[in-house]
Amino acid sequence: MTLSATAIAADVRAGCRSARAIAVETIDRIAAQASLNAATRLLRDRALADAARVDAAVAAGRDPGPLAGVPFAVKDLFDVAGEATTAGARQLADAPPAPRDAEVVARLCAAGAVLVATTNMDEFAYGFSTENAHYGTTRNPHDPDRLAGGSSGGSAALVGAGLVPLALGSDTNGSIRVPASLCGIYGLRPSFGVVPVAGTYPFVERLDTVGCFARSGEDMAIAHAVMTGAPLSPGGSAIVRVAPLGGWFAERAEDAVLTGIDRIAAHLDAGPPVVLRWAAAARSAGFMLTGAEGGHRHLPALRRDAMAFDAGTRDRLIAGALQPVAAVREAEAVAERFTDELLGALATHDLLLAPATPMAAPRIDATTIVIDGQSLSARADLGLHTQPLSLAGVPILSVPLAQAAGAMPIGVQLIAAPGREALLFETAAALAAAGLVACPVAPIAAVAA
Repeated sequence: MTLSATAIAADVRAGCRSARAIAVETIDRIAAQASLNAATRLLRDRALADAARVDAAVAAGRDPGPLAGVPFAVKDLFDVAGEATTAGARQLADAPPAPRDAEVVARLCAAGAVLVATTNMDEFAYGFSTENAHYGTTRNPHDPDRLAGGSSGGSAALVGAGLVPLALGSDTNGSIRVPASLCGIYGLRPSFGVVPVAGTYPFVERLDTVGCFARSGEDMAIAHAVMTGAPLSPGGSAIVRVAPLGGWFAERAEDAVLTGIDRIAAHLDAGPPVVLRWAAAARSAGFMLTGAEGGHRHLPALRRDAMAFDAGTRDRLIAGALQPVAAVREAEAVAERFTDELLGALATHDLLLAPATPMAAPRIDATTIVIDGQSLSARADLGLHTQPLSLAGVPILSVPLAQAAGAMPIGVQLIAAPGREALLFETAAALAAAGLVACPVAPIAAVAA
């Protein structure tokens, strides 16, 4: 099966392939790769019903939509009609089934896409590794001994393995961009508020966004337009003002990603690095605000039955709920200063560049990793360069660097001003055409084909 959503939809609309056959093949391939632990539920009956509607539209001469027959998966915090929305939590496994699909799921299906699976995640989206005490650890499709990243790791692993061309995730502090980087695919955190979050389990409402994983900028652009319910605006004038982010964003990062940023910067004729003075403080503020809001959200459940939580999630939520009001207000002030600083930089630059993760995927059994002589957390520090940027609500696309065969994937963040997603997609396409970004083929994909 081709990995391109665009090609699948073209074949289905032309009657060259049936949506039903594609759905069956996709579900069978995911089932055959159960060792990835990426999918939590295979929705065979739902997928066949959705596919039948697409095939009926084609047979009747109607256009089934721009994503006709394209199989996709969703992180298990999106409502799926008739299924419990677990948000990765055992305590929600027996929750009443959702009465309807989340808004973005409904929009994708209305455009002809076929939902095939729900995917694994960190409990309540609080983590960067998709290590779930209840549902297990999702494996990286490029090396099963390594992390897939999180908290949307199940969705990223399915796309990275070539098992689905599109998957939905959520990004609060980097939960799309981190696994996209580690799994070697594209991952978009859209402008805050442009994609509806209705029907998704909340984490930190001031930061929550929902977005998509794909294997090309073209597929991402089509999916994003469907999810927003509006056609993409043109990218605007040619890019003339590009800069890498220096300071915090040039520190504690592997040579592979820094060298990749240098290559992209040279290709785009970038100017000197931009240093955001509030970046380090903003990262701390992101931790504070996430813990505080998340902790208070789950405080009633923690009081009722704290042992029902994943131990790691429980401890962080309790710590967050105990943060004093004065500290939270200080974090809010820092977030505002950093946002003003970043938006100021984007007023004088079309595009900024930064690492998506400081490192390629760590081994699952590693607790730390050493970069430039510094010992970093192999989990918390995966969000080192994504978390500060989340505070500003700007669109950010993680793109996979082109690397030598066999190298573990790593990504670069392309950052633009609010509403300029089209510029990100156009830039990604140009970098792909220049051979600077590319999705590596995972070894598992050859087995699954």
